Amino acid sequence: MSTEIIEAPQTAVSAPAPAGSPMAMAIAALQSGMSPEQISAMMDLQDRYNATQAKKAYDEAFAAFKAESVRIIKGRDVKDGPLKGKSYAELHDVVNAVTPALSKHGLSSSWKLTKDEKDWMEVTCYLRHVGGHEESVSMGGPPDAGGAKNAIQARASTKTYLERYTLKAITGLSEQNDDTDGRPAFDQDIVDDWVAAAESAATLEELDQTWKDGLKELGKTDSLQVYERFKAAVSTAKKRLETNK
Repeated sequence: MSTEIIEAPQTAVSAPAPAGSPMAMAIAALQSGMSPEQISAMMDLQDRYNATQAKKAYDEAFAAFKAESVRIIKGRDVKDGPLKGKSYAELHDVVNAVTPALSKHGLSSSWKLTKDEKDWMEVTCYLRHVGGHEESVSMGGPPDAGGAKNAIQARASTKTYLERYTLKAITGLSEQNDDTDGRPAFDQDIVDDWVAAAESAATLEELDQTWKDGLKELGKTDSLQVYERFKAAVSTAKKRLETNK
């Protein structure tokens, strides 16, 4: 006579939610008799608290990063032409300067091509902290068709330019003589003329064309200050025209 042992099937047991997790908090709230509406309000409050703490941690990390006194080295020397002997910082110079200090304080940067049209490109630079908070800066411009570039080179040139300046903008860093950055000085009257053209635009269509044409011309300055001034003038004019429609 044989004896057969039959094992009873085991019922899978779910692991309990980690203490302090949203699920654990919701379960505890339900067990205490709170209504779903009260639980939802409590979770919203917790989310706002977490966001505030993440922003606080980001601000502290960013302040510590700024205290590092990061110096951007101009690694590109001009070999010929009227600027022979001068130097300027390329994208990798900026990245190499900021990345170690950012990482030291739990910060990291990245880019995304947020607009990729035939005549317009926009790059957004993100600065994130390990605590969860992130901030971003966006900048756009037309493909750089100067210097006999082909279509791919023109787009790559603009993308690199936008990456360089958005990273410098979001980290609040600059290099010496940043207004020219290895390029010849630009006539301030030309900048004033484009700002005036934006301010006097009579229609949104005219303003849009002024924005596109102005960027092609003012992009030659390779100056973030010039770009921001022109952008501010266009933004103000756009609000005026939209209000008066």
